[in-house]
Amino acid sequence: MSPRRLAWLAAFALIAASCGGGSSSPSSPSTPTTPTTPTTPTPPATSACSAIGGVAGTIQGITNGTSCSLATSAVVKLNMKDSGGQTVGGCSGTVIDRRAVLTAAHCLVGEVSSVQVFQGTGATIASASFSAHPSYSHTSSGSSGLDIGVVITATDLDRTPVPLLFSRDARVGEQAVVAGWGQDENGSSSGLLKAGTTSISNVASTWLEAAASMTSVNVCSGDSGGPLLLSEGGAWALGGVTSATSGGAYCNSGTSYFANLRHPDAQSFISRLVPGLTSK
Repeated sequence: MSPRRLAWLAAFALIAASCGGGSSSPSSPSTPTTPTTPTTPTPPATSACSAIGGVAGTIQGITNGTSCSLATSAVVKLNMKDSGGQTVGGCSGTVIDRRAVLTAAHCLVGEVSSVQVFQGTGATIASASFSAHPSYSHTSSGSSGLDIGVVITATDLDRTPVPLLFSRDARVGEQAVVAGWGQDENGSSSGLLKAGTTSISNVASTWLEAAASMTSVNVCSGDSGGPLLLSEGGAWALGGVTSATSGGAYCNSGTSYFANLRHPDAQSFISRLVPGLTSK
């Protein structure tokens, strides 16, 4: 089955392709980089919520993950609106500066004319601007790997920004944390923020991949734009952005795809829009 995008459509229906619908498949990844022996310890599964600045709650799913506290987490929910103010999509994102959220490019294209940022509590915060990577493209035959976008908010966000991992590649076999506001393993859109650990199965220049099973953590509709976090120097940093999955309707199989932030074009795009970001 071809990988599909993970934004929500209006009314939060399961989406295929992008915020505008359709089917998609990432372009063939570049030759994987040679994995190196991890130098950081394997993070425990119970650290998934703490990795995004939250506290673990009950088991729910991202799929098969854990619901997290909404009061402090840097992973936010994005609601996209058209020119008439109607909802045309829903995604996740990560606060990377006091007025900047990193998300997926496919969340910001098509009919989208404004973005509302919901931090989990309080009122939504309007975007001042938003940008998809200029080299991102989506066609029926596939997508470019640069599925990243930045939302600049009109006012400060009340969350601690997450640093970006620019100093090294992800490693095959390395554990990572994924998080988002998407559907769980039952196809339910519960409105909860969830997180869990997964394992990197392939590293390419523009893509990071994680294989899923019926019982493992995986991303699903609504998780597009959310973080893939890697441990570096005793702290968590953003190594990828959730882009697509090849799993079935309930996202509990197949492969998850993440835009690789190590790519120089990704780094220059984000740094230009968010000069105050912190990197590792």
